[in-house]
Amino acid sequence: MFLEIKGLLTPAEVARLTALSREVKFVEGRISNPANTSKDNLQADLGDPKYQESTDIVAAAFARSREFNDFAMPKRIAPPLLCRYEPGMKYGAHADAALIPLGDNPLRSDISCTIFIAADVAELERRLRERATESTGEIDDRIALARHQLEQAHRFRYMVRNDDVVRAGEVLSAIVERELVLASTSSSVTCGSQTERA
Repeated sequence: MFLEIKGLLTPAEVARLTALSREVKFVEGRISNPANTSKDNLQADLGDPKYQESTDIVAAAFARSREFNDFAMPKRIAPPLLCRYEPGMKYGAHADAALIPLGDNPLRSDISCTIFIAADVAELERRLRERATESTGEIDDRIALARHQLEQAHRFRYMVRNDDVVRAGEVLSAIVERELVLASTSSSVTCGSQTERA
């Protein structure tokens, strides 16, 4: 079963997490799951003090979300982990571990959640200008289009980044598959961290 919670994070929290994603030290993502060969991402270094700030922001959002708490009924929640994907990176199909090591008291992983934060327009513009493969006018046109599309984003359930054609195709296929399942079961839909139910 899936649950999609729109607006879990406030705009200020999204802005701060986006800023933290540029400030936090990231390490190889497989450090937390070395046996999973499908994991190709970066994750916040747990020793970086700013990692704790990112965890606090997301944990606070979970705590105040009645929709999340009514759905998950969490007894405990693992500290949310800030991850980053560079172009070409992915986290393939996988099953989460049944037990998450948390000190002396492992957490049973009953529910897994993911919160997606897309790059903002300023980050898109920075990347395009840094890449320098298009004229200033072309970049300005792309930025204007991106702003317009983002203004309309609230009207749509899904947003697919087209920075990798193969991955975008896989995401679109997954969306279609998911919608077909939802239509046949009349269920709801996605969310972010590991929880153990009461």
